[in-house]
Amino acid sequence: MPDDRKDREHQFGGEWTTRKLEVLAKYLQRYTTALKNTPFHKLYVDAFAGTGYRDARRDDDANSPQSTLFPDMAEPEPQSFLDGSARLALQTEPQFDEYLFIEQRATRCAHLEDLKAEFPDLARKLDVLRGDANTEIQNLCSKDWRSNRAVLFLDPYGMQVEWTTIEAIAQTKAIDLWLLFPLGIGVNRLLPKSGDIPELWRRRLNLLLGTEDWYDEFYKVEAMPTLFGDDKERVVKATMETIGRYFTDRLKGIFAGVVEEPGVLRNAANNPLYLLCFAVGNERGKEIALRIANHLLKEVR
Repeated sequence: MPDDRKDREHQFGGEWTTRKLEVLAKYLQRYTTALKNTPFHKLYVDAFAGTGYRDARRDDDANSPQSTLFPDMAEPEPQSFLDGSARLALQTEPQFDEYLFIEQRATRCAHLEDLKAEFPDLARKLDVLRGDANTEIQNLCSKDWRSNRAVLFLDPYGMQVEWTTIEAIAQTKAIDLWLLFPLGIGVNRLLPKSGDIPELWRRRLNLLLGTEDWYDEFYKVEAMPTLFGDDKERVVKATMETIGRYFTDRLKGIFAGVVEEPGVLRNAANNPLYLLCFAVGNERGKEIALRIANHLLKEVR
């Protein structure tokens, strides 16, 4: 990797980054093996694909409002410039029939284009699409999927994924989804104990969860007896376990199958940052897909 590129990139993550990528890489190998002799066109889609190396956060990401809310994302990576999800996908054997990497920044897209030279045998199968991940995925999902199957990896920097995008993925009935749900670094931090949530945060949560009903699930009013014999009301915020279960149940409402217990990605202080969720779109393929995903996720629970 050229030195000038290293100067522009700041690694973040840690052991949790390694663990999520290990799960993804193992699933991709099992997926292409299982579908090797089927007539389906097999596609790998990587949204927020970065540069192809281990998720790199640039200066503009560091200065974004989301990054100031989520300082855990700035943990130093103990190893430098390891393979990211895009490069791991290109190393998968058996191969996919097509690889689609989606990125919004032009510089990152240019780095992804460099992968064609690094993997010349796959160059014709590799497409780099510059654009907003939500828009591009919804456009992709609107196509005819009857003869296609895919694995889609949604690994946002924060809370960029919208529920309408997740719904579009489910409606294809052909895509296996790996999704990082920002439990600790996102959702939980937008839920103050008081229950008094700024409107901007509410809108962000509405987009992520696809409903406004979450508030009544995440906050309960309890009556507490006082020394004077009367009751005093207090607001009780849901635990992160409850929040995670709520999102899993939302996925179960639209996908053919969903892993009941997602992986938990934690920082060095053992605080949960993300849930590594898995959902399968196709009814006929859900049993084997869920069995594989559950087995792989045992190591990150």
